[in-house]
Amino acid sequence: MLADHRDALPLVRVAGYAVTNDVTEREYQFADPGGQWAKGKSCETFNPLGPWLVTPDEVGDPQALRLRSWVNGEPRQDSRTADMIFHVAFLIWHLSQFTVLEPGDVLNTGTPQGVALSGRFPYLGAGDVMEVEIEGLGRQRNLLVPA
Repeated sequence: MLADHRDALPLVRVAGYAVTNDVTEREYQFADPGGQWAKGKSCETFNPLGPWLVTPDEVGDPQALRLRSWVNGEPRQDSRTADMIFHVAFLIWHLSQFTVLEPGDVLNTGTPQGVALSGRFPYLGAGDVMEVEIEGLGRQRNLLVPA
């Protein structure tokens, strides 16, 4: 079992933090020849990043930020980075055990509770407006359009 090594890697090696919208096309993801996470996350315009990069000294504790999302103005997710299964430092340490991390690499840390895959909400469609926000990092607004 993996332990949560909060101090496994000094976070001084992190250039900054940003909001990223980890979009997934579920129908494509689960279509034959079978479900696979990367397949549903690799379309053009997926994973918008921004609106800006916030330096670690401005962020403070990355495990103490509020994460929220809305679809068409309705709340979908409201969580905190403290709820993450693994802390940011551990995720960086763990990935560095089998992946060479270079300056400029972007690592997504995961999704807060409340995703559509849970069956709690319907999937997104063309015309929907997604907004995602992380406390102190900014908010982005994206209009879904047909591919």
